[in-house]
Amino acid sequence: MKNVLIASYDMEVGGVERSLAGMLDQFNYAAFNIDLMLYRHKGDFMGLLTDRANLLGEIPQYTSFRKSVAETFKDKQVSIGASRVLAKAHAMLFQKAHGINDIGYVQMQMVWRYARPFLPSLKREYDVAISYLWPHDFVANKVAAQRKIAWIHTDYSTIAADHKLDYKIWNKFDYIVAVSDACKASFLERYGLLRDKVVVMENIVSPLPIRSLSAQQVENNPLVDDSRFKLLSVGRLCHAKGFDDAIRAFKLLIDKGYHNLVWYIVGYGGDEAMLKSLIKEHQLEERFILLGKQINPYPFMSKCDLYVQPSRYEGKAVTVTEAKILGKPIVITNYSTAASQVEHMTDGYITELSVAGIAEGIEKLYNDNELRLRLASHCSSSDYSNNDELEKLYELMMAEGSH
Repeated sequence: MKNVLIASYDMEVGGVERSLAGMLDQFNYAAFNIDLMLYRHKGDFMGLLTDRANLLGEIPQYTSFRKSVAETFKDKQVSIGASRVLAKAHAMLFQKAHGINDIGYVQMQMVWRYARPFLPSLKREYDVAISYLWPHDFVANKVAAQRKIAWIHTDYSTIAADHKLDYKIWNKFDYIVAVSDACKASFLERYGLLRDKVVVMENIVSPLPIRSLSAQQVENNPLVDDSRFKLLSVGRLCHAKGFDDAIRAFKLLIDKGYHNLVWYIVGYGGDEAMLKSLIKEHQLEERFILLGKQINPYPFMSKCDLYVQPSRYEGKAVTVTEAKILGKPIVITNYSTAASQVEHMTDGYITELSVAGIAEGIEKLYNDNELRLRLASHCSSSDYSNNDELEKLYELMMAEGSH
């Protein structure tokens, strides 16, 4: 039996965390002994974790990666706290030198770089070690394993990172798993020298529990009694998801006279205050509604008339597949991996990635009842289960390692 480590950050509500829980639930525990390393045992999705995987105890130094700098100093992790401060200063210098807008990715890289000397290594050696969420420094540098595998969940053409530093980390892995062909392609545009390491394995999706959860009664679901035409999006409130553009697009539709529309958003994140301000600015408080964090988004999804994914970029949005499973007509923006998510006019509608494009896609589907029904019918009659994807991972795990 192979001894396997899977490492990630925590189980806060998010697509990556839900996909990790889904993968662990479907794993072959007769062939693999799984240790799960979460840097912090926190998040509403902790309850989704199967008890067949052995959850390792927290290591104080690693919990700091999901805490504020002030908390880190309060916990007497002074060296790591200082690393965090230094990392931000370095990232700001990098921003000035390279003209990037968002320092978040570089800052995360630098935290790991400066904190590395103060982080303990795992004592146990594994046959296989899997790093499920970027940055992958922990498994690259602090875990001994015969074979190492890292995951790509996003469109790498959009990542503003220190790519030289990033390449050195990626190159320490035997295999790199991308969640879609488009995700692989965008990664290889940046890191073509790693081509032989990259394989595609889609996120594990289990339709039965999604349909079951969608039938659950949840408190305060306003979609149940709302007679308006209900749009819904699910995702973290962050720049990548494009909810600011969604608000602007919705304002265009209201100004054109589409007063029967309402748009609900399930999710939370750092952009919440900005989005609320934008909603107020456009006087959409009664029409564009943030529902906050929901552990079970499916009862909301099941009651919508149209699912909309207004993202600027995605690896492969799990929520789009979940909306398909629930038989919903879908509009997504034409981000670079969109064609791997839906087939235009067959099981979804791909619209231009712009404020006007989002409005156009919604207007098209709102006015074309026949198209909505056709898209929904195709989704309802399709099988989106893909547990056989795990066989690809098993093949990588059973191969002889090189570390």
